[in-house]
Order: sequence, then structure tokens, then C-alpha cells
Amino acid sequence: MSGTPRYRFAPSPTGYFHVGGARTALYNWILALQNDGVFVLRIEDTDESRNEPQWTQGIIDALAWIGIDGTDTHFEGPYFQSAYAANQVAAAEKLFASGHAYYCDLTSEQIHDRAKIAGRPGYDGFSRDRGLTAGPGRSLRFRVPAGVTVVHDEVRGAVEFDNTTIEDFVLLRGNGKPVFVLANVVDDITMNITHVVRAEEHLPNTPKQQMIWAALGATPPSWAHVPLLVNEQRKKLSKRRDKVALEQYRDEGVVAEAMVNYLMTLGWAPTGDTEIVDFATIVKDFKLSSVNHSSAFFDIKKLNAFNGEYLRQMPVEAFSAACEPWLTSDKAPWPADRFDRGVFLRIAPHVQTRVAVLSEVPAMVDFLFLADVVIDAAAFDKAFSAEWARPLTQSIHDRFVDVEWNHDALKIAVEAIGAASDVKLGKLQAPLRVATTGRSVGPPLFESLEVLGRNETLRRIDAALARAG
Repeated sequence: MSGTPRYRFAPSPTGYFHVGGARTALYNWILALQNDGVFVLRIEDTDESRNEPQWTQGIIDALAWIGIDGTDTHFEGPYFQSAYAANQVAAAEKLFASGHAYYCDLTSEQIHDRAKIAGRPGYDGFSRDRGLTAGPGRSLRFRVPAGVTVVHDEVRGAVEFDNTTIEDFVLLRGNGKPVFVLANVVDDITMNITHVVRAEEHLPNTPKQQMIWAALGATPPSWAHVPLLVNEQRKKLSKRRDKVALEQYRDEGVVAEAMVNYLMTLGWAPTGDTEIVDFATIVKDFKLSSVNHSSAFFDIKKLNAFNGEYLRQMPVEAFSAACEPWLTSDKAPWPADRFDRGVFLRIAPHVQTRVAVLSEVPAMVDFLFLADVVIDAAAFDKAFSAEWARPLTQSIHDRFVDVEWNHDALKIAVEAIGAASDVKLGKLQAPLRVATTGRSVGPPLFESLEVLGRNETLRRIDAALARAG
């Protein structure tokens, strides 16, 4: 095909943005960038019973989050399928006039009864030669030709469909409204789409669409059908069963760069010995011919591992800024006036290496910003169960009164107290940690105490000793 390559992404605004849709959008976006083409966003909004304006805005916002931005010169839209209904009906009338389509007055019940008698499912072409014209309740059906339809797919190669397996399919419903297969083609022709890259679940529709393209005298686009995303049971990801909303991962603290990188590895792999690569490398390396045929497992644990790597690679100031929505929102576990950015920036390097998603951060640092630490009762009882726990914690308190207040000095002081009583540092840290942070795990203990400060540390140890006593 000559001219500017034009790719399209055509989601329906019927719910949250599916991660599978996000990957398909990225494939189209990257191909548009590679070929100095255009990425067309078309909202397929003809399902009036399910479409809501907030879902359309959600699609736009989600695409922007993963870098597909309407301000880029490669981006065009959004267009709305509902605005092209007249074009779709006109194309259907053209197909009728040229003999490529005919009207049928059978109801679905009649079609079912005829199929049952014939012992073969589906519509049998009953009205092909009855010469019906448009009328109330009459659907318009495409006259499927004899022979074989070959779909040349950039991922799957040449895929053959025996036309005898394709019934004369509906173009216009009995109420005169276009069906998806027609609307999709007419919109693509209207928008000069040259490449259709979409999920493999649409492959069965492709021979029908290719027939319509040809019947309308247009050159079909270049097709590519990419593998589905599946869960750990190897079942197609489902909104009802699986965690599939891109917005949910965003709101839990997956960063956009990690999500983009991970999605691109589902069915494709960058060159080299690592899957974690920047977007520029993905744009340089990606090829449809390298996309796998088999379904791709959407592994949340692997996504979190990717995200953890991206978080660790951030400059600490950038990491701190990325955490702010979780630290300053009304969902934070402390009053807004108790949060101190300077304090968080001091602990941030130690938190950064220990979280997989940003939403985990508040629970790791709440002991710094809560007026009273929240004690994990089970962890407390376990930590103070040993006979030595209370007296040695008292010794630590007494030593902390005048020790130099930095993490190295604090660690040395506690090690010495443990050594004198033949208690290893790892064990001795347990009561100290739960006393000062409320739990048994968290950022490095002595670095945490350095940030917490001498007076607050001593106050909390006093309270813990009273509780243990």
C-alpha cells in the first residue's frame, strides 16, 4: 500500500480498559511510530445499552497513561462509530444494488426450525433468490461467494477459510441498524485504514470483512491477529473472573513504564538477554513477524517484579515524587498535616528497594507519621515472649539515651548488648522493631530509628516495656 500507514484502535466504551486492549493499542502505536504513520482512535459506541461517557474518558485517560497521547502528531481522534451510521447504511444499500446482498424476512425462530429439520446449524440461504426488497423486520444478508477466502496475516501467515463454512451473514438488522462486521469495514474504509492489528478472537470475522472490502471495490488492509492474554489456568482473561482493568493496576501503583514494558513482552520478546528494556529499544526492535502465535500468560507476579525493577532504577527524588499520591491522599493512614516530605525522603531509599507497587509504601512508613504506632499484637507477643526480651530491650533504651544518633552507632550499641547476653543481633532486633514500628517487618531497623529520632524512639520503647511488663 502506498501513502501514509494508518493504524486504528477501536475499543468499545462499556467498562474499564482491559489490559489486552492496552497491549493491542501499544502494538498499533509502536508500528505507527516506526513507520511515521497515524494511530487512529475510534470509539465503537453503537451499543447504546452499555456505553457510558465515563468509559470513553477512561479509555482516553488510560491510553495517555501508557504514552499514547492525543497531543502527539501521530495520534488522530477520537472518532465515534455512531457518527458514521449513514455511511454504513449507504454501503449496505450499495451492496444490495450490486447483488452482493439480499433481504431476508425469516425470524430467528424460523431459522432455528429450518436448521433443526435440515440437521445442520445456521442459516441456509433460504431468501437468496426470493427477490425481496427492504421492509419492516427484514434483515440484509451478504451473499457469500463459493470458493475459499485467504487472509494474509502478518502474524499467522496465509489463513484459508472454506466459504462453505460461512453462512450468508447479516449486514443490517431487521430494524435497519448496521451490525459490527459491516460498520467496522465501512469505518475503516472511510478513515483510510491501511493496517488492522487486533486480537486473534477477531480472526473468524476477517474473511467476512475481507469479502465486504472487495464487494465495495476497496483494497483490504494488511491484517495481523495477535495472541490472546490468558490467566494461570490458560483461560482467556475475563472481566468477571480476572483482574484485567488497566486502571486498577495504575491505582495500585504500577508505573506506566513498567506496565508498557511488561505488556510488550506478552507474545513478543526484545532482543538481548533481558526483557526489561526502555521504550526506545522496544520501538526499535518490535516486529509483527516476531509475535508468537500461542496465547500469552498475564502473570501478575511477573508484572510486579517488573515494576519493582523500575522503582529501584528511579532516582530517589523521582521515587519520592511518584509515592506522593499515596502519601498525601485521604486514603493515607495518617492525618494530612502529619506527613513530612523531608522525613519521607530520608527513608525513601530504604523503602524503594522493598516494594513492588507504590501502594505498599504507606504501610511501610506509617510508623513515622502516626502519633501513636499501631502495634501488631501477635508480632508483639512473639517478640517479647523470650525471657531476655524485656530486660535487654530496657538495656537498649538506657544505651540509646546518650548514644550518637546514627544508624551505624545504633547498630553497634545493640550488637554489644546482645553479645554480652549471647543473643544474636537478628533476634534482639525483633522486640526493638515491634516496639518502635509496630510490626515485625519493614525498612532497615537502624536507618528507621535514625529517621524516627531519639526522643520518639525512647518514648515508644518505654510504652512497649510497659505493655510487656
